[in-house]
Amino acid sequence: MLELIQGDGGVTVSSEQLARRGHTTAAQVRKDLSHFGSFGKRGLGYSVDELKDRLRIILGLDRVWRVILVGAGRIGSALFEYPDFKKRGYDCVAVVDSDPAKIGEKWGERVIRPAEELESLIKELHATLVILAVPASAAQLVAERSVNAGVRGILNFAPVQIQVPEDIPVENVNLVMELEALSFQITRAVTP
Repeated sequence: MLELIQGDGGVTVSSEQLARRGHTTAAQVRKDLSHFGSFGKRGLGYSVDELKDRLRIILGLDRVWRVILVGAGRIGSALFEYPDFKKRGYDCVAVVDSDPAKIGEKWGERVIRPAEELESLIKELHATLVILAVPASAAQLVAERSVNAGVRGILNFAPVQIQVPEDIPVENVNLVMELEALSFQITRAVTP
């Protein structure tokens, strides 16, 4: 959002402007930002550059995150091609898959590696994050292998809840559940 404001020539932004763009209240914006320190000046707003830089540090976006993509199917392929990952500091250092027909296939600068190499790739490439784009039946085992090899976080696209130690954050992306939530909201809005 701050990049958009900056792209439009904005130098400062008010909590009201941020609230409108974020579909919340100005008071909530100020409260949320206060958890991380002092931002902006009363009556003048926030410096877009300063706020953007401070938020990047707070969110850990001021560094490059080394990511291994597990699963070279349709979802994996779409994720690999998504240009904003690299722009935002997520470097896909390896792609692995269990399908012998896909192993050795070249995706950009990456060659799809066999799933058996997952642990050694995590260690060798100092990967911090793993993206799971695997079937539900494989997700738990792949997550356990990844955690045991040293990853610190998992983005899970498999339609199943995986169990990992509490200190390993997992973000679940279930596209079907998101569509169901959307259809519920539409139905609720239309039904009297």
